[in-house]
Amino acid sequence: MAKTKQKTLRVKLVKSPIGTPKPQRETLRGLGLTRMQRERELPDTPEVRGMVFKVIHLVQVDPPTPPKTKV
Repeated sequence: MAKTKQKTLRVKLVKSPIGTPKPQRETLRGLGLTRMQRERELPDTPEVRGMVFKVIHLVQVDPPTPPKTKV
C-alpha cells in the first residue's frame, strides 16, 4: 500500500511542565516534548490535536503545513 502524505503540525515546548499535573506531563511525553525548546513535527490528526489542546498553555504551535512533494 502506498503511504499518503499528511499535513503536519510543528509543536515546540516553550514553558516548563514543572508543577503541572501528572496527566499534562504524560501528554507532553506522548507528544515527544521532553525538554524545553524541543520541537516536533507531528501528523495533523484529531488525536494529536486533542493532545496539543490539553497542553496548549505550555506549547507553541505553528499552523499545519501542506505535505511535501517530490519534484
